[in-house]
Amino acid sequence: MKLAARVGVFGGSFDPIHNGHLFAASSALELLELDQILFVPAGNQWQKQHSTSAEDRLNMVKLAIEGFPAFKVSDIDVRRKGATYTIDTMRELRVSNPDSEFWFILGTDAAAGLGSWKDVDELLGLAQFVVVTRPGSELDLPAIAAGRVSVLEIEALDLSSTDFRARFSNGGAVDNLVPTKVLNYIQDHNLYREAK
Repeated sequence: MKLAARVGVFGGSFDPIHNGHLFAASSALELLELDQILFVPAGNQWQKQHSTSAEDRLNMVKLAIEGFPAFKVSDIDVRRKGATYTIDTMRELRVSNPDSEFWFILGTDAAAGLGSWKDVDELLGLAQFVVVTRPGSELDLPAIAAGRVSVLEIEALDLSSTDFRARFSNGGAVDNLVPTKVLNYIQDHNLYREAK
């Protein structure tokens, strides 16, 4: 996949992708003056367990970004066999797109755990890491990330995939949490019927 010059890489479980993800990506695109946001749904994350297949999560991202010309999706992690490590993703993206500059976008929870990521010292040199945070929120970065991670404060939507799954499985109102096409996909494929 040939990418633009200034690319934001937005990785995650996206289980499911929700409006908060889209808002954060749109904000990063504008505030960081990026040409493109590349969504990279995780395959087999070594730190998380999924009951939703990688294929379903990838399909939901594809549906969610329709109508956003600067948003693209990659199946690079879904295709990779074995555990998904960000270092492998970024190495592959850098090799296939040597003329692109990368910004890796992550949330505060993921940023706090950076110290446990595989080959994190090398990883921090492959992209500019940007933590998206809400104004006034606490950010606890590991020592290895000091001075190597930027912070982008946005008025983020207070949403999480975990909250969506719990609300949906209990019959709560979810119409404003995910794009309509994603909600239709979830219902058509009978996803998230039991609380997780």
